[in-house]
Amino acid sequence: MIGERGRDTGPAASLDPYTRARERMVDVLVSRGIRDQRVLEVMGRLPRHEFVPEPFTARAYGDHALSIGAEQTISQPYMVALMTSLLEVTPESRVLEIGAGSGYQTAVLSRLAAYVYGIERIAELARSAMARLNALRITNATIKCFDGTIGWSEHAPYDAVLVAAGGPSVPEPLVQQLKVGGRLVAPIGTDRTQRLVRITKTAQGIVEEDLGGCIFVKLIGRYGYEK
Repeated sequence: MIGERGRDTGPAASLDPYTRARERMVDVLVSRGIRDQRVLEVMGRLPRHEFVPEPFTARAYGDHALSIGAEQTISQPYMVALMTSLLEVTPESRVLEIGAGSGYQTAVLSRLAAYVYGIERIAELARSAMARLNALRITNATIKCFDGTIGWSEHAPYDAVLVAAGGPSVPEPLVQQLKVGGRLVAPIGTDRTQRLVRITKTAQGIVEEDLGGCIFVKLIGRYGYEK
């Protein structure tokens, strides 16, 4: 059973040593302005600690990014919640995620959308992320390893696209694969200074919103950085 702000109040809650940590994480998200109740409920239930390497498990619910190996990170909970909220996905949405990493963002999206197509360029991370999704019995998401900057045209068009790595600009293939009326959220800038932007695709073109500063790992690929 889920109570206020995504708190798990069922019998299993007392058996999970991370229950209180998740509650504190949700409280921080609310204090920072996250209002999407669906997002708060999902993040209040998902075992984020299972997506974090063993040395950092105890810090899994702190509001900060953590290393997951291969010079990659799992985004801080606030950024996961913010980007997810900005996409405004529905239970009918098909979502493309670029930079799946540990699979945590994929899992969050899978609880809100019809299907999530995740791309991760590092094979080891893609395999382990998919294994985590399978262990959690998440069947409406898949993660494959290839260049995310070219998108995944086989399943396009998408209702929403989330890019979890910072590039010099939004890769054009991702805009092309977005439905009219769809939203794309991505960090744009240099490897030192980035802005989080949301693009809404309309029949007349695209509308871009600047949502403030952020910092992500570099978006590597044909339409991103070379290395």
